[in-house]
This record gives sequence, C-alpha cells and structure tokens, in this order.
Amino acid sequence: MPALPWSFALLISAILWNLGTWWLGLPASSSHTLIGSIIGVGLANQYLAAKAGAGTGTSGVDWAQTTSVFKALLISPLVGFFCSALLLIVFKTFIKDKRLYEAPKGAEPPPFWIRGLLVLTCTGVSFAHGSNDGQKGMGLIMLILIGTVPTAYALNHAIGFNQVQDFAAVSQQAANTLQGYVSPAGSVGDPRADIVRFLQTKNLEAGTVAAEQQLVQEISHEVNLYKSLAAVPADQQSNVRNDMYLASEGLRVMQKSKNPAFNPADTKILANYKKHLDSATKFIPGWVKLAVALGLGTMVGWKRIVVTVGEKIGKEHLTYGQGAAAELVAMGTIMAADNFGLPVSTTHVLSSGVAGTMLANKSGLQLSTIRNIAMAWVFTLPAAAALSGVLFMILRTLAK
Repeated sequence: MPALPWSFALLISAILWNLGTWWLGLPASSSHTLIGSIIGVGLANQYLAAKAGAGTGTSGVDWAQTTSVFKALLISPLVGFFCSALLLIVFKTFIKDKRLYEAPKGAEPPPFWIRGLLVLTCTGVSFAHGSNDGQKGMGLIMLILIGTVPTAYALNHAIGFNQVQDFAAVSQQAANTLQGYVSPAGSVGDPRADIVRFLQTKNLEAGTVAAEQQLVQEISHEVNLYKSLAAVPADQQSNVRNDMYLASEGLRVMQKSKNPAFNPADTKILANYKKHLDSATKFIPGWVKLAVALGLGTMVGWKRIVVTVGEKIGKEHLTYGQGAAAELVAMGTIMAADNFGLPVSTTHVLSSGVAGTMLANKSGLQLSTIRNIAMAWVFTLPAAAALSGVLFMILRTLAK
C-alpha cells in the first residue's frame, strides 16, 4: 500500500470529522473516528488490490480484531450508563452530606473534602484517558512512520547482536516444536502465500504448519545474516517486517483456534517465539511517547464539549456527586479496557455515565442532546470510513 496516500487520507478524514463534531459541541469519539478511518483505507486498498489482481491477506481489514474493537466500543457506554447510576445510588445510601448532591453555585468552590474527591476522580479519568487514547496516538504515529520511513522504523533497531543470538535460539526451538505438528501429506509452495491464505480462510490445510515452520526458519536466517536488525539493508527492512508479521499472526490464529492442538509445553515455546517477533515489530520509541500531548488539545478546545456534558445532557446541572460517580466509573472502565488491549471512547463512557446519573437522580434527560450524541456515535465510524476510503482512492490516483 503506498504510504503517503493512505497516511494523508487517514489523517485528513479523522481531523475533518473531529473538527466538525467539536464545532457542533458534540462529544464524538476520536477512537471511533480513527478506527473508522483505518477501516476505510483498508477496505479501499482491498478493493483496489482485488481490482488489480494483487490482493493479499494483508491488503484489507482484519475483521476478527475489528469485531473485538466493535464489541468494546458498544459495551463500554452501556457499562458507563448503568454502573454510574448504581454508584450514585450507593453514594446516596452511605454518604449523607447533602452538599455532595448540589450543583455548583456560581464561582463558589465546593467544600474542601468534595474538592479533594473531585480532584482525585478527575485525575483518575485523565490518567485512564491518557493510558488508552495515548496508545492510539502512539499507534497512529508509528503506523505513519512505518509506512513513510520504513528504513528507520519498520524494525526495532535497538535489537542488537546479543538479542539476535537469543532470537536465533528461540527460532530454532519454535521450528523444532512445529516439526512435531507437520502433516506428512502436506507440501509447501510459497510459505508466505500459504500463511496468507490461512489468515484469510482460518482453514488449516495439510501444508499450513510446514509453511509456518519454513517461514520461521527463513526469518531466523535473514536476521542472523545481518547480526542486528539495524544492519538489515534498507530495501529489505519492510520484507523482514512483513515476514515477522505473517509468522506472528499465523501463530496467533493457530493458538486461538486450537488447530493444531499444541500441548502446554509447546504452547509456551511458541508464545515465547511470538513475543520475540512482536518485540521486533511492535515497538514505540521514547520520542513518540513524548510527542503524544493529549493535554494540549484538551486545554485549547475543552469548553464546547464540557458545556454539553455538564449542562445539556440532563435537565438540571450536574451535581458534584454525579460528576464523581461518572468519573469513577469511566476511570474503571477505561483501565479495564487497557488490560484487555481494547480501545474505548472516554467521551462516550463519560457522557453515558453522566446520563446514567441523571436518570438515577431523577433529574431528567434532554432528549435532543442524547439524540445528537447517539447520532454522532452511530455515524462517526461509517462516515470516517467513507471519507478516508474516498480520499485514499483519490490521492492514490493522483500519486500515480
């Protein structure tokens, strides 16, 4: 896939949609936008590759991973809504200070202990938000760097001679382990094509394990030949990365489907080999981590969204207790998603949490605002996908 067309299409579509929803004051999800943009580019590239007769297992969208993301994006707002409502009821049952259930009065600060509680919950949401959304930003930057400057970022150049020797030993272990599962009736043509077909169909053919084993051996030979990943020639960096990706994904699908049925000891060996593969391809330099400054955008454009969340979801102004309940649930939900490696929308978890507290508090809901938020939730992903897909095809045509 040409790097510049897809990277520009992805970024421009995500920026346009996010700016549009921000201007309207709608708490739309940057996560939805980013994921939709990636899906749009993937589908457009798959269409163009198939049209040209050059489609592969890596030219489109990994729907298994996408389905997991969809589930997280769908379930997390529901968790926010119901758990925030329940937590507010718990607050009211055990905390009798009426000031906690009052709305702010002008510029008057809340009582000291309530202020401390809100500082704690706000800090927790900020940390959780950064831990989840920060990973998306870092992933996006790495995606663009790998596509535009593969010589420097396709492989982890921090892996030197000693690590390569360890990788060779682990590779040999993995190859020996796979040998025990190779079908005598199987034959291997192009191992890469065999693994691509396996990733597309999830159907383990007679030669699939043999193809995986051969790919493992070829990767080990390529890496050993150059002694370190930084020494891999520039024109081979992307090829070695692609081989590592195919081998890693092949093992992931085999282990997930339990076909073949690896025994526990062999599963551990193959998991260790996959970990070594991923450390060579799934890495983030320190400067990229520092570059993801989520706080700057929040400081600049906070007011429109904050007003919607605080004043327009319910028919009454948000109280201290409602805010604390929604924030605690948002923090817990996002951190739980982190542990499962799933992207969720802080915006939607928190907004649905506020709506849940409004219902539990019998404050009423402004249905027009809820409708607008729901429409943004529904349309963000397909709109971003359509926008990025069309932009990708236009830019790719112009780039020829």
